[in-house]
Amino acid sequence: MSRDAAGRTRRARRRRGCLTALIVIALAAGASLLSPTVRYLVRAAWAEGWILARRRRITAVIADPRTPPEIRAKLELVTAARQFAADSLGLRVKGSFTMYTQLQHDTLVLVLAAAYRDRLVPVTWWFPIVGSVPYKGYFDPRQALAARADLERRGFDAFVRPSPAFSTLGWFNDPVVSPTLEADSLELANTVIHELTHNTFYAAGQATFNESLANFVGSRGAEQFFRARGDSAAAAEVALRWADEKTLGAFWTWLYDALDGAFRAHPGEDSAARAARIAARDSIYRAARDSLAGPVATRVRTIPATALGRVRLGNAVLLARRVYSTDLDQFDAVYAHFGHDLRRTVRELIAAARAHPDDPFGAVRAMPARRS
Repeated sequence: MSRDAAGRTRRARRRRGCLTALIVIALAAGASLLSPTVRYLVRAAWAEGWILARRRRITAVIADPRTPPEIRAKLELVTAARQFAADSLGLRVKGSFTMYTQLQHDTLVLVLAAAYRDRLVPVTWWFPIVGSVPYKGYFDPRQALAARADLERRGFDAFVRPSPAFSTLGWFNDPVVSPTLEADSLELANTVIHELTHNTFYAAGQATFNESLANFVGSRGAEQFFRARGDSAAAAEVALRWADEKTLGAFWTWLYDALDGAFRAHPGEDSAARAARIAARDSIYRAARDSLAGPVATRVRTIPATALGRVRLGNAVLLARRVYSTDLDQFDAVYAHFGHDLRRTVRELIAAARAHPDDPFGAVRAMPARRS
């Protein structure tokens, strides 16, 4: 695989929105339609209903002689990755990824994220079942862009990113949608296992833990999947991508800590304190840009330096990146502690998170020491 192709794939991974159940809970909503949240949920449910109504069984699509060979091959991979997730990893697959929906466009959904410009505090939205989350998905691009513009007018950092996949946490038989198949085979297997992790466990109000855990399971699961198929080259490439994911995770942690310290050094809500925080923020982001283009670029293997140089920086972007990349090394430490038995590692991680719902990351950090 070329470095450019690998770079595109890595960027696609970090754009994954993983909207979870937000797009379907409207079916159970009983509040007044005057509520903005309910209006949003109803529109999302309508779009989800469109996707569900146009599903075809993957087995039928594979058997259809009109199906292009490249689509058939990727759907066969989806089926194999799903089976591996169930049999080898013990994930709860239910009816997910047994159906396929061809969309009329190449973007499934746009995900909105926002944050305060002078504080590392995300804008959050609350929804039934999943609780508070730091992102919001839109099937209609116009609505996403209008929501972003509204947040920016109100003084927030805000951005939207495309998402090629989602999970309804097993409430519905999530289909594979055509934008998901645009990824290469390595990323596709990762995506399937990532989303099935959400089917298996999802802690309400703990979006960062949920997504970081699924990032770990998707990556390590895809590595094991390809190794089980005898494709050592693919497994090695997945491992390299995961190593780069952890390198970037460490970078985002450094950046977060630097900004947090600078913001805390200028407390207060008067105009002078706010101006000092903004000035500190701008200086730190300039240094971060240099670090991405220099030291970080020399340590990653699957992402071109040119791609790192184009990475957008800002509080909303930083917090969104952290949703998927918090404590990745710690998950790997638990994985090593259990002899790289991923099935057991997933089971133990979920048990720890369930036992400490208010601090799942703290529970995971204590695991290797507690069990040594």
